[in-house]
Amino acid sequence: MTNTRFFALIPCAGAGARAGAGGPKQYRPVAGQPLVLHTLAAFVAVPRVAHTLVVVSAGDGFWADRQHPGWSVAPCGGDTRAQSVRNGLQALAQRAEPQDWVLVHDAARCLITPDAIERLIGACEYDAVGGLLAHRLPDTLKREAGGRVAETVDRADKWLAQTPQMFRLGALASAYELAGSQVTDEASAMEHTGQRPRLVPGGAHNFKVTYPDDFALADAILRSRT
Repeated sequence: MTNTRFFALIPCAGAGARAGAGGPKQYRPVAGQPLVLHTLAAFVAVPRVAHTLVVVSAGDGFWADRQHPGWSVAPCGGDTRAQSVRNGLQALAQRAEPQDWVLVHDAARCLITPDAIERLIGACEYDAVGGLLAHRLPDTLKREAGGRVAETVDRADKWLAQTPQMFRLGALASAYELAGSQVTDEASAMEHTGQRPRLVPGGAHNFKVTYPDDFALADAILRSRT
């Protein structure tokens, strides 16, 4: 299909409980501005992304005085990430077609770059399924039992799933209907339908800010880029 467009969907309704930030981690300042604004800046810088929809919790006042032609905000966030994405896909369907591509990206992956987004689009735009950025597991992997090593797991075919994850809007919405609200990413929802998403090499810097130490690392990397 040559007439399809590319949209981004950013679930941004999380509470950030593990980050120890005293509030939603996506709004904590990093390198001079709220974390999520770094994320959005990367998508705005990609001309092929027609629009970005940010999914937030109802009553979220952070966006009241923050408007931009490159993004809009939908107050339809759910209790889980999957619910937020599912609701966001329904909202996005008001401006996008089922055959359009949607790139779902974690708000807390603020180190994503326009080049990485372009690389994912280039690798998947003619793919029958779609795909995701991912990073080959670099470390030795252990399975635990009772606080001790139970076995060492072969890491040769193991990847760390990242975002964005890029799939057709209609296919992804249907996959979420089938998979339910407990899946943790779009690729696993598509796997529920029997699909095998393409793995596109990402990078170690595209980590999700999750724990307190992650903020300092993200801050240092962002400042080094400028």
